[in-house]
Amino acid sequence: MININPSEITPEYVYYSRRDFLVGISALLASFMLFGGCRRLDGSSELPGGGSVEPGQVSGKTDELGDALTDYKSIISYNNFYEFSTGKEGIGELAKDFKTSPWTLSVGGLVNKPRTFDIDDLNRIFPPEERIYRLRCVEGWSMVIPWLGFPLAKLLKEVEPKSEAKYVRFESLYDPEQMPGQRSGMFSWPYVEGLRLDEAMNDLTLLTTGIYGKSILPQNGAPIRLVVPWKYGFKNIKSIVKIDLVTEMPTSLWMAAAPHEYGFYANVNPEVPHPRWPQSSERRIGEFGRRRTIIFNGYAEEVAYLYQGIDLRKFF
Repeated sequence: MININPSEITPEYVYYSRRDFLVGISALLASFMLFGGCRRLDGSSELPGGGSVEPGQVSGKTDELGDALTDYKSIISYNNFYEFSTGKEGIGELAKDFKTSPWTLSVGGLVNKPRTFDIDDLNRIFPPEERIYRLRCVEGWSMVIPWLGFPLAKLLKEVEPKSEAKYVRFESLYDPEQMPGQRSGMFSWPYVEGLRLDEAMNDLTLLTTGIYGKSILPQNGAPIRLVVPWKYGFKNIKSIVKIDLVTEMPTSLWMAAAPHEYGFYANVNPEVPHPRWPQSSERRIGEFGRRRTIIFNGYAEEVAYLYQGIDLRKFF
């Protein structure tokens, strides 16, 4: 965990100029990124830091591996959100009138205390903390994002899972009037995703409500989304309205749409190629060139134990 001196907390406007700064020191960053890659490979990385922050501020300039944060403008303008469009740019405009209040999240299934929360409940019961995580898309691009959220484990403990619960099923809002992409017959809506219960209970797994100290915007999954940093981005379901604990492995939207391309686990793995996108390297948004992809997105020390005895080349 990185300890940041409060005097080093940086206002958001500083991050907006980072791209110009990066151009000026690109050679230095290239060598630094190579060093960062070595740190990932030798397993010496530490758990990403937490802690509360004031709106509009973040607690550091990099993630725990020294990778620079992706600037806010890129995060909110380069998005995958098929409920609105299959394109990446312009989602913010399509989603600008998306209503995120009032909003409720129901948590049920195999639990002793099923409950429906609204966003105010969640923020009151589970005060958000900052986590700087790398986000890796299966399409081969990546970002480093300072999220605001809380561990999913805290929410699940609140509803007391039953012993027979093995998986967690997530469901997004279904509202074709607000989400024009859902009018397409390309997918079976609503968006559904799932985790094994032990994956969901891992401390890295977050329910997030903010980015860069601000409330999350619609194009990024407002008002609440899942963030599982060692898995490809499509597992990070957005605009969640329902969470159920179940005994059977959920069939996600992508598993149903293209089972030969998308598996249940979807862990970041450079050794398992995708039929359309190579996974051995990635393009970090805001950088030139490509960088090597690291197993579990650099979080192997925290999560590799979850998959002992599982052939992740076979069970993608």
